[in-house]
Amino acid sequence: MKNRPFLLTRRQCVLAGAAASLVGAGPALAATLPVPTSLPDTLAAALKKGSPLVVMVSLVGCPFCVIARDNYLAPMQGQAGLSIVQLDMRNRQLVQDFSGTSQTQDELIRRWGVKVAPTLLFFGRGGVEVAERMVGGYIPDFYGAYLDDRLRTARAAVAG
Repeated sequence: MKNRPFLLTRRQCVLAGAAASLVGAGPALAATLPVPTSLPDTLAAALKKGSPLVVMVSLVGCPFCVIARDNYLAPMQGQAGLSIVQLDMRNRQLVQDFSGTSQTQDELIRRWGVKVAPTLLFFGRGGVEVAERMVGGYIPDFYGAYLDDRLRTARAAVAG
């Protein structure tokens, strides 16, 4: 049987997050990742270090987002020049997209066609995705391996 990601819709993430907060595992315990105000500037800084820009799309209250962020992404932040930022579904905070247009995080995420949290996107020169997206909460035993694979692909694309 092929390993498939466990996918959650926005509504399921909200419900799961609400349930998690009832048992003390809510978003207040989560690690944080930087929230960009300008994707072109953030990407330029990442490329200057020879790194792709990793964007985590999350949803407040999503327990799988907390796992991805706390156990994988936050510990990797800054390692070997890796640049990781976070955008949130339903967030009305403005961010400048790769074309220089300001829009809300939620609008940008919808424009990218992201419908599941967490989703990881890997960007290279020109704001082009350079590796396959990681969509959903993969089986925990394999999430790190999937992430490492995507990072290898994205780093090779940025270096090439």
